[in-house]
Amino acid sequence: MFKSWEELENSIKDCKKCKLCEGRQNIVFGVGNKDAKIIFIGEGPGADEDRLGEPFVGKAGKLMNFAFQTLGINRQEVYIGNVVKCRPPKNRDPQEDEVNACIDYLRNQVMLIKPQVIVLLGRIALQNILGQEYKISEARGKWIEKKGIYYMPTWHPAALLRDEKKKIDFIKDLQKVLSFNFK
Repeated sequence: MFKSWEELENSIKDCKKCKLCEGRQNIVFGVGNKDAKIIFIGEGPGADEDRLGEPFVGKAGKLMNFAFQTLGINRQEVYIGNVVKCRPPKNRDPQEDEVNACIDYLRNQVMLIKPQVIVLLGRIALQNILGQEYKISEARGKWIEKKGIYYMPTWHPAALLRDEKKKIDFIKDLQKVLSFNFK
């Protein structure tokens, strides 16, 4: 475990732990409030994120920002990251060895932030954080508590682009997060 953000960020800046480093433009570490009560975790960067070095700035990110604005969530007050920090080729799912090479960075981010709620955006985040036995279609919208952290699995914003009906679920799930009894 890293004791500071500086130490953690320095440890990743030249990362070559897996083959994803070969095609990346930028490591997409994460952005937002490092004292956030809420963390949003997706699967991995897409092309826009890789180019700009920031998570959720492409079409799915714009949709997520719209949902944030609609609900009064300030993007600068939450923290946003991904399971893997480099873009998988052609936006494919991250492979097990890639996740294993990267997951400790995410664990350290969570340990340094100490959030009360983690929103898991999609199947990849859900299964790699809470376990392969979880199915997003069954867990979505239900609170899961582990080790004092409350998890809210929901659809990945990219899924909303493919299926308009999921937008209602996504908004309802974020409303549950906002109504959480924060300490």
